[in-house]
Amino acid sequence: KQWYQRRVRGALVELNTGKNFIGSSLAGCIGGNNAHSANIVSGIYLATGQDIAQAGTSSMALVHMEEERGGALYVSVTMPCIEVGTVGGGTVLSAQRASLNLISRDGQVDSSTLAEVVCGAVLAGELSLMAALCTGDLVKSHMTLNRG
Repeated sequence: KQWYQRRVRGALVELNTGKNFIGSSLAGCIGGNNAHSANIVSGIYLATGQDIAQAGTSSMALVHMEEERGGALYVSVTMPCIEVGTVGGGTVLSAQRASLNLISRDGQVDSSTLAEVVCGAVLAGELSLMAALCTGDLVKSHMTLNRG
């Protein structure tokens, strides 16, 4: 099991470099060195009443992965322009307000907390997708569900 985990960690670092850095650069992406942050940002924005037009710029993310000495996998996400709000607009709709209340601290939700949730969700989603690509599970599930 330990051998497999080290192999996957190395594969994650290599895939991140190839897909998120080199691949995104060759595709002409500016600020989009990630696998699918726009999907996660858009979902959270719709659920919390954010301006969906801001999902494009807000989903610009730099995903970094490296294997540290001792074998631990270090993953970080830098999102320099998350644009969120917690008052007015779509946040007053009942379903969106309920979603905001789920992530509130002591009944209060502020834009900093919402931005932290967005970034944390992007980090988790990026790691999940990249791991599924490394292990072949993404392709297997798409073929099983007849999406291939």
